[in-house]
Parts: sequence; structure tokens; C-alpha cells
Amino acid sequence: ITSIMNRVRNLKNKYRSEENITDEFNYTKISADTTDNSGTVNQIMMTTNNPEDWLCFLLKLEKKGVPQMDVSLLNRLIGRYSQAVAALPAEKYSQDESYARILVRFAELKALQDPEEARDQFHLARLNCKKFAFVHVAFAQFELSQENEKKCKQILQKAVECSAVPLELLETALQNLHLKKKQLLSDEEK
Repeated sequence: ITSIMNRVRNLKNKYRSEENITDEFNYTKISADTTDNSGTVNQIMMTTNNPEDWLCFLLKLEKKGVPQMDVSLLNRLIGRYSQAVAALPAEKYSQDESYARILVRFAELKALQDPEEARDQFHLARLNCKKFAFVHVAFAQFELSQENEKKCKQILQKAVECSAVPLELLETALQNLHLKKKQLLSDEEK
């Protein structure tokens, strides 16, 4: 019995020292790898885990390039936006504008890869953040880009019916749709 106990103790000590070495290695790797940003993500998730911090982090990450031109950046962004959406409960943040912006941008990025998945993400954004007009306009813009003018108009009309704000944004988007413009909102109107 003493022999077995000594072996168990030795294995425990060996395991603990290997675990410490692994932790140190992982910490060094996280600190050295600035493209990964997992240290920042872990910090957000462990401390505040709120939409404002996530959005700030994600927008900084987006400034590192042009996702439409850089597939690697696009994939990294989609992964990080996916992480943010998973970390932020919709029940808690559905009235938060930053949360709504995260959902919309995630859907827009998904549209660059897979329009069907993007459509699902836009539905999710609209379902969870009905009160924000920009959510509806972004979804309508997506449908217009997919040449679904009828669906685009339906989305905007339903947004007016559910009293999304600001109403002026929806009215402008509807007017631009009637004028057959390709962009529902100009950069200035956004």
C-alpha cells in the first residue's frame, strides 16, 4: 500500500509540474501572438463581458485590413463575432444597441461567405433586436443585394409596423427602394 501511495504522489507531482509548464507555455504563446487576440477575448469574457467592450474590440480587429479582400482576416473576424454572439445572452442584451450592431455586422460578414447563413443571422438579429431600425435596414439591404426586392420591401414595412426607431431611417430606406437605388441608405444617411 505504501508503494502504491508513493507512486500516486509521484504521479501527482509530475502532473502538476507538467501542468505548470503547459500553462506557462500557453501564456507565452498568447502574449507573443498578437494576431490571435485570445488574451483580449479572455479578458473581456472574464471581466465585463458586455456588448460595448466586445464591439470596441471587434471594430479594432476589423481595422487591420479589408475583410472583402483578405480571406484570413474574414475568417478570423467571423470566428470572433461568433464568439461574441455566443458569449452575450440575447435575453439580457436585446435592448442594447452595441449588441444589435454586433449581430448585424456578423451577418454582413457571413454574407461574404455564405448568403444562406447570413440570412439566418439577419433573422436572428431582427428577432432579438426589433426596436432598432438599422437592424431591419441592414437585412433589407442584404435582400436587395440578393435581388429580392419584394422581400426587401416586406422587411422595411414590417419594421415600420413594429415601430422600430428611428422611423426616419426606415422612411428614407423605403423612399430609396422606390427610387430603384442600389443602396437603401447613403453613408451620410447611415
